[in-house]
Amino acid sequence: MLTLQRVHSAYGNIRALRGISLTVERGEVVTLIGSNGAGKTTTLRTIMGLMVPRQGEITLEGQRIDGLATDRIVRMGIAQSPEGRRVFPRMSILENLEMGAFARRDREQLPTDLEHIFTLFPRLKERLHQRAGTLSGGEQQMLAMGRALMARPKVLLLDEPSMGLAPIFVETIFAIIRTINAEGTTILLVEQNARMALQVAHRGYVLQSGEMVLHDTAAALLRSDLVRKSYLGEH
Repeated sequence: MLTLQRVHSAYGNIRALRGISLTVERGEVVTLIGSNGAGKTTTLRTIMGLMVPRQGEITLEGQRIDGLATDRIVRMGIAQSPEGRRVFPRMSILENLEMGAFARRDREQLPTDLEHIFTLFPRLKERLHQRAGTLSGGEQQMLAMGRALMARPKVLLLDEPSMGLAPIFVETIFAIIRTINAEGTTILLVEQNARMALQVAHRGYVLQSGEMVLHDTAAALLRSDLVRKSYLGEH
């Protein structure tokens, strides 16, 4: 579904990604784990066209997307729920969700998709005309995910969905990630909470200083000494 081959990205002279390769198959949840500054968000920014790779190829369903404008990439089927949520604070929940569908041509389908979002996130329906900036962190995360889903993506990129959330919201968000995947959406998940990420993922990659150092099934990574010591806090 989504493939990165030997991708290099940089901020000026600072090399952020050093020849990384990864694949996400249709229907999978694949997680990318690593410490702060490892290159996880840079990987998602490069996939979305917000950064152009210096070298390497990125393909979606066999079509190259590296070098394309972000709006083209969204139209081709990739949407992102960004780190820090980035909702439009002065716009209502409904307006934020409608913004997620900006690239779609099938406007007649939007009411059906809105109802589906409200099934996943009932809290949003209760506050439909409330300004997004007045929501709690957990509610804003739900809105950011709902907004991305309104694009009807083939691949959903989730960047740190549990960051800064109360434990009860973390459980809720990960349950919803499982549901979204079970309904057929392919997911690439970047997450600081490695244990939770590996519990919902099929496979995982470990990124250190812009390089892939490990790739395996999620179950195998949960048993890996490197992952347990570095990311699960076990000794």
